[in-house]
Amino acid sequence: MIQNNALSNTVALVTGASSGIGEATALKLAELGASVAIVARRGDRLQELARRIEGEGARALVIEADVTSEEQARGAVEQTVSELGRLDTLVNNAGVMLLGPVQDAPLEEWETMIDVNLKGLLYCAHAALPHLLQAAEQEPRNVADLVNISSVAGRVARLGSGVYNLTKHGVGAFSESLRQEVTQRHVRVSLVEPGAVSTELSSHNRPEIREVIAQNFANTERLEASDIADAIAFIVTRSRRVAVNEVLIRPTEQTR
Repeated sequence: MIQNNALSNTVALVTGASSGIGEATALKLAELGASVAIVARRGDRLQELARRIEGEGARALVIEADVTSEEQARGAVEQTVSELGRLDTLVNNAGVMLLGPVQDAPLEEWETMIDVNLKGLLYCAHAALPHLLQAAEQEPRNVADLVNISSVAGRVARLGSGVYNLTKHGVGAFSESLRQEVTQRHVRVSLVEPGAVSTELSSHNRPEIREVIAQNFANTERLEASDIADAIAFIVTRSRRVAVNEVLIRPTEQTR
């Protein structure tokens, strides 16, 4: 059970917060008492999310930024610390999934996935780490959290998702290495690997790929973004002695 206000007097930064898992996570962390910096490219959606968060009595900081730019990613972290005072939790959620065969694939799709799923995550982690280490030495929790959102695709490679698999396997490898580096300083690094979730993630694929995705999950009741937000909330509200390093979460009916 998660206590109300478990994250009071802490600050969280959520990337990819304009929709889906990021939006749901920002709402959940705010519900638990955190002040939340919400980061994405779509400022209009962030403003609406901020109104919802503030309507519930929490504090939201809108940061319109593209995390594939190292300068903007670093700026988002620094603005968070400057305006909200600290950084206790980073949720690296921004990501894209562009599937299809390797042969004749549009190279710009590969470049986009590498830029967002890998570089964006790395830039944010690099900028946030000094602040997370500092927060781990301070009240109220004396622990900090870095949560990286991966995928079932980070566990098993499948036909038609080679470069997406590459990026998500990379997220897993980086997360485990960083975990070993900072865990004794009470920065917990956690990897969350969702299966099929009802978000707009698949909508950015080419029409023929969207059709294949729809067929693959036609008989599966997908997870909701709030299901993943609940898992993240569980991770970041554990006692200081508990580190939940990896969570694989699929719809009950998903077989792959």
